[in-house]
Amino acid sequence: MPPAPIILTSNSLIMFHSIVLVKQVPDTAHVSTEAMKEDGTVNRAALPTIFNPEDLHALEMALAVKQKHGGTVTVISMGPPKAADVLRDCLFRGADRAILLTDKRAAASDTLATSYILSQAVKAIGNFDIVFGGRQAIDGDTAQTAPQCAEKLGIPQVTYAEEILELSKESATIRRSIGNGREMVKVKLPALLTVVDTANVPRPWAAKRMMKYKHLSLEQWGLDEIGADPVRCGISGSPTKVFKIQNVVLKKEGFTEIAPTRTAIGGLIKELVADKTI
Repeated sequence: MPPAPIILTSNSLIMFHSIVLVKQVPDTAHVSTEAMKEDGTVNRAALPTIFNPEDLHALEMALAVKQKHGGTVTVISMGPPKAADVLRDCLFRGADRAILLTDKRAAASDTLATSYILSQAVKAIGNFDIVFGGRQAIDGDTAQTAPQCAEKLGIPQVTYAEEILELSKESATIRRSIGNGREMVKVKLPALLTVVDTANVPRPWAAKRMMKYKHLSLEQWGLDEIGADPVRCGISGSPTKVFKIQNVVLKKEGFTEIAPTRTAIGGLIKELVADKTI
């Protein structure tokens, strides 16, 4: 069943400025033995890249707000020059402005450093109502960057957002997924939302926009343009150290059926204890 329409609870002329945090990520479905460098950082050059899946749903939610109520959508991506690909993708789908944060001093940033850099960029843009991001990125699966960004911006956050139910210039009512159910949350604006993949179906590229933006030179900002402290960026600002990256493939075929008896279940528990599974 399609989601219910967003309800604007005040003057219909109110417009919203949304900022969407997007990321180009390694395609984790094709991890090779060259995925990790000797210093423990990800060898991104050795991996194919894609648009982080849940960020696409965050973009779609921001575009839906713009479509319903007017306003603008600005997208930000932090990464090497190649990350411009996902920004153009956003423009093709309906975003108004795209900014690439690229600076060698930001290389190898963990979630702490990345959230600091992104928050500085959001502050530099200013005058925003909602910041959107995907629930998490598939290359780290931490789900920490966007929430940390909200903390650094000093704004409330709603994670696992599925739908905006009501929206005014002062607040938004959000339906969020909590795994085994859903809850409604009312939050003051400006706020940050992280969006899950069940929220919507991302729209395709628009042919006219693709022709308009495919050769556009994107805005590029470095740490100096956003007033970021280099000490808090890159390796120097990243306490997280990657121990190992590996591609785990489950090869065992078939299954063992356990009878619903005390003896069979007791035997299973002993086997799991012996294997140190529990």
